[in-house]
Amino acid sequence: MSRAADRLKVVLNHLDRPRSHVVAFSTSAQSVSYHHPQTFRYTLDSDILSPEQRLSYEENGFILIKNLVSEEDIDKFRAEFERICRREVQIPGLVVMRDVAIAKSEFVQDEKAVSKLQDFQEDPELFRYCSLPQILQYVECFTGPNIMAMHTMLINKPPDAGKKTSRHPMHQDLHYFPFRPADRIVCAWTAMERVDRRNGCLVVLPGTHHGTLKEHDYPEWEGGVNKMYHGVRDYSPDHPRVHLEMEKGDTVFFHPLLIHGSGMNQTQGFRKAISCHYASADCYYIDVKGTTQENIAQEVKEITTRKYAMDTLTFQDTWTLRGRLVQGERTSL
Repeated sequence: MSRAADRLKVVLNHLDRPRSHVVAFSTSAQSVSYHHPQTFRYTLDSDILSPEQRLSYEENGFILIKNLVSEEDIDKFRAEFERICRREVQIPGLVVMRDVAIAKSEFVQDEKAVSKLQDFQEDPELFRYCSLPQILQYVECFTGPNIMAMHTMLINKPPDAGKKTSRHPMHQDLHYFPFRPADRIVCAWTAMERVDRRNGCLVVLPGTHHGTLKEHDYPEWEGGVNKMYHGVRDYSPDHPRVHLEMEKGDTVFFHPLLIHGSGMNQTQGFRKAISCHYASADCYYIDVKGTTQENIAQEVKEITTRKYAMDTLTFQDTWTLRGRLVQGERTSL
């Protein structure tokens, strides 16, 4: 019997205990307490996640679902990405990014010039990813029935140019979000082709979602760091880590406090993935002034001021504008 199944058996054996009873499990990362009848903190009741999957997410902060998105859909997303790279379509609000190592080089207008698309909510084909029923049925296990798509990305990690700039520093996604509670936010990240350690798969530190939001800043890398690629300033390099090797269509769901990043792309190909951060529409905005998030809020404000030639947009406004309801009712966000 697996370790998760052993823990589940303990929970089931205590279902008839008084409401005040606490069941404590010792994990490799730290001790986790489950309270009856609210046994789970990070997942909600549904028929989608198995008991073992729920316990795994509770303990580790992520779950990997194999073959969730069809090859046909992924090929359509890839074709749309290539159209955007060739500038055959213009998408309002879309942010097109290039790796810092090639940002000033000569290049043709194709996918080799683009390392990432952000905020593709106005592109009907790419945004269709965020509304896929098989994605949303898992998202609802973390957010509840009212679901907002808050942040969209298509990552095209380029072959490393020799300066290690294709890395993504270890970070927590909550650093970028001025809304809470964190436990009702989740990311869906789908591999658009095989991803492994050679082309820079995701690496996660299991259990770090039990902690708090840490201070982030640009790491001091000799080859430079891509714009907005903030990293955690203080985490244990000895913490156990998992490299998420995935096949095309595999999807990982993870908590916004989970510390994660990705390594260099040491191949000659471009490693593609598509992702969306979701939040419960019942979440609320917070003021990040005076917190560790103040630096990212200031950076976003500077970017939006240049982009829209106006300085009245707040950090919260930028998220309100890009958020889209994908299921249920828009109750708060």
